[in-house]
Amino acid sequence: MPKHPNLLYVFADQLRYQALGYAGDSRARTPNIDAFAAQSCNFWNAVSNHPVCAPYRASLFTGKHTTSTGMVINELRLNPNQRCLGHVLTEADYNTSYIGKWHLYADEFGHHDEPHNGFVPRGPYRLGFDGEWKAFGFNHNHFHGYYYEETSEKKTFPTGVYETDGQTDLAIDFLKRAAQTPDTPFAMVLSWGPPHEPWSRDNVPERFLEPFLDMEFPNPPNYKSHDDTPYVDDWSRASAETRAQLEEWRRVYYAQTSCVDWNFGRLLQALEELGLSDDTIVIFTSDHGEMMGAQGRMAKTIFYEEACRVPFLLRWPTQVPPHANDALLSTVDILPTLCGLMGLAVPATAEGTDLSAITRGENGPQPDAVLLQGTGAVAIWEDGHEWRAVRDKRYTYARYRVDHSERLFDHQNDPFQLHNLALDPAYISTLERFRSLLCDKMERINDTDEASSFYRNHWTDGERHIIASARGPFSSV
Repeated sequence: MPKHPNLLYVFADQLRYQALGYAGDSRARTPNIDAFAAQSCNFWNAVSNHPVCAPYRASLFTGKHTTSTGMVINELRLNPNQRCLGHVLTEADYNTSYIGKWHLYADEFGHHDEPHNGFVPRGPYRLGFDGEWKAFGFNHNHFHGYYYEETSEKKTFPTGVYETDGQTDLAIDFLKRAAQTPDTPFAMVLSWGPPHEPWSRDNVPERFLEPFLDMEFPNPPNYKSHDDTPYVDDWSRASAETRAQLEEWRRVYYAQTSCVDWNFGRLLQALEELGLSDDTIVIFTSDHGEMMGAQGRMAKTIFYEEACRVPFLLRWPTQVPPHANDALLSTVDILPTLCGLMGLAVPATAEGTDLSAITRGENGPQPDAVLLQGTGAVAIWEDGHEWRAVRDKRYTYARYRVDHSERLFDHQNDPFQLHNLALDPAYISTLERFRSLLCDKMERINDTDEASSFYRNHWTDGERHIIASARGPFSSV
């Protein structure tokens, strides 16, 4: 029986699709990612089902939507009694490695650098990643990076070492050791922090910032000088001081992205030099994007393209022909698609679609539309920010819970989503079709669109530990 392919899954934090060279941004300095795109299956319609860090990661590893994982906001502890990617890989005798941000084991709001929030002890809460572990909860001061292994003692990178560089060094070291046992497949997940804020000049290596210092980064056409009231949470609001810094922050954001690109190039070079490229599925993607003032919003956790649309590039030289396709791929589809490509059994609880045939350039099933969910503020229990949306290849339809207001955008012909077609009588039939489609998608997973406080009261133990979801209670840990 032939060996299963290796897997290298690399994702950045808060990197939006629109900020990359291959996606058409002339200001981007991403030569390695751009070249990789030309060698890959490019899913240019890829989106994050819930564009915020922890809900994305929960969906990535389980193949389930937010209301099925229970990870409705950041800084909760995911219930481990779920069938996850790590379990599938470990049971197939993969040599696994997880490096970087984990963000699924929080014990409270805040205190991110404390071990009780960031150190995940060996056992069920690693979700099947039972091999090498060099991870932490989260921390975005990128010149002060650290990680945990098998104890709560922090392993810090040397002074002056940028976190992304240090993590990539760890990844390359793992690849070198994995190459010495070619009969054992490996699977590594590498979770980088940039280009997540803070976007201060001291949070990116100077050599990556220098090319952008004289570059103009004006506000986009859909910039609004007022907040997206009443729907914004504390993370989405933009003070006058924030708005005055946006152009400077965009420079740092692009500089951090350039650093991500350089490190991705180092990884690809190591794969090539070690003779691993042909047998390794390499994925480059992101958990979500960043609004940066568009639509009167900062941050993520919203259905607009700047927040939900992400790069998704998959290369497997011997099996996947380079091509771009418009198939809808969302977070919940990643686990089934990887299992399909790698010859592994898809967990029965996964809710996504296996797009492995599409990846190979063949005909195969693909979603007609994808469900997007917003189940609260980024990381606090606060009602009033909930929304649901459905996106197909042309339209995005969204509905806010607080006032039942609707949005309908033709994101194909109106990429900046400037015109709300839900207010146009000429689109009433389209609006009704998407209302029905949204209801159908929600009913399939028992999503009843509750207030955020409902999830706190019914799905957690009161201590930010998840004990239930829309699928019912989880068994005790």
